[in-house]
Amino acid sequence: MADCSSIRKFKDAADYRKNFIIQGEIDKYLPGGKHFIDEALIQKCIDEIAMKPADPALVREIIAKSEATCETLKPEETAVLMSAAFVPELFAEMKAAALRIKKKVYDNRIVVFAPLYMSNLCVNGCKYCGFREGNELQKRRVLTMDELKEELDVLAGRIGHKRLIAVYGEHQTTSTEYIAETIETCYARQVPAPRTGHKNGIRRVNVNAAPLPIADLKVLRSVGIGTFQVFQETYNRKLYEEMHPAWSVKGNYDWRTTCFHRCLEAGVDDVGLGVLYGLCDWRFELLATILHARDLERWFNIGPHTLSFPRLEPASGTKVPEESPWLIDDDTFEKIVTIARLSVPYTGIIITARESPNSRNKLIDSGMTQLDCSSNIAIKGYSDFANEAHQEKERQQFMLGDNRSIDEMVRYLASRGTITSFCTAGYRCGRTGGCIMDALKTGREGKFCKINAVLTFREWLDDFASDETRAIGDKLIEKELAAIKDWLPKFYPTVLKQYEATCRGERDLFF
Repeated sequence: MADCSSIRKFKDAADYRKNFIIQGEIDKYLPGGKHFIDEALIQKCIDEIAMKPADPALVREIIAKSEATCETLKPEETAVLMSAAFVPELFAEMKAAALRIKKKVYDNRIVVFAPLYMSNLCVNGCKYCGFREGNELQKRRVLTMDELKEELDVLAGRIGHKRLIAVYGEHQTTSTEYIAETIETCYARQVPAPRTGHKNGIRRVNVNAAPLPIADLKVLRSVGIGTFQVFQETYNRKLYEEMHPAWSVKGNYDWRTTCFHRCLEAGVDDVGLGVLYGLCDWRFELLATILHARDLERWFNIGPHTLSFPRLEPASGTKVPEESPWLIDDDTFEKIVTIARLSVPYTGIIITARESPNSRNKLIDSGMTQLDCSSNIAIKGYSDFANEAHQEKERQQFMLGDNRSIDEMVRYLASRGTITSFCTAGYRCGRTGGCIMDALKTGREGKFCKINAVLTFREWLDDFASDETRAIGDKLIEKELAAIKDWLPKFYPTVLKQYEATCRGERDLFF
């Protein structure tokens, strides 16, 4: 069990709101009170570069730099790409380069995961969110450990997931001690697969939660947290303050923006950034994201492990998702993701089931590396609805657009030559933080990941796939093994030995 003795306790919501934030843990990363999200610089980049015609020669120079170095671009360089994205010929070159970079860094894999919502109690008042305090339409609950096990039995036992993003509302009853207990419960649960009876369990628990103090983050590190996600929602301070009331914990802009600095100081070295596209000008948000990534690199030489791209979706008790003046269409969204892949070449890019099937299918060629499937974001939705594509607006934070099952998604990806990866090996081998940053930028991590993707794909096909999906997957594995043999001929016999052991029923083998 986690040692939670260092975690502060709060008697009620008022006490939590008043005393949770530690000002000293903000000030340390804003020396002299100067914030790394330089709004004047961002606006200058928009007005003087992004909104002006791009020089094709400069655009191609920036694309070449991105491919060659895999380093985060300067905001001025990203602004040039923003201008170029609306020139068809240049955008075609950008998209082709984004896919080359993705294959260099991550090979031809897509990592799959499932969201698991643990609670929807919240002390905040975000105007666009169904979970916000005071929304009387929302049906509130917190999963007990027994209910969590029921959810895991569906996720790991019926669907075959091995990686979760656990999501928590911000509330004193679901703070760090509860998060730690749920992580431990997830890792401990093992359930038999339907086709073979082989035991399957969750091997990687990423967390999407509120910003935490350093002591709390160290507790989560001790129980094996994966990536820690905190979405900024919007980097525009004025709009942020409008959307997040000052009386709420989330109303503190500086506490939220310095969260990842505290994570890296605490040793939680895989962090995931994201904004809620549709709240503000997308150019502002993406440029701010670049500044955020560069500041993490300045302090720790570690950038974001992932970038997520949620868009505003309908939610219970709010009209903001329908009325925002900054909503973006699918074509613009594709441009955003493509620019992001070029601007932060090494990072993972997550596109969730908020998106439509057509949108996600299209974004595979823009550099996406992770997606969720067979998703249900209602509290206790997996066990209540037996993995059916059922949605209840009053039980979830927002509405989903892509209800495809994992079997459908795996089959679709395999049909286009993309391997579905269930791999979690790198995290358990210590390839995190600065180590994985170096491996990603050089392309070495993609080679490890191809091998481990084949092994975990074989597991999932044997344990969970339909006959149709397995047949398509078998052909893809043959192709992938041949590719591994070509570029690792001396190591290939070792790979083949592990593969054959997996075929015989051994599980969780990795390099």
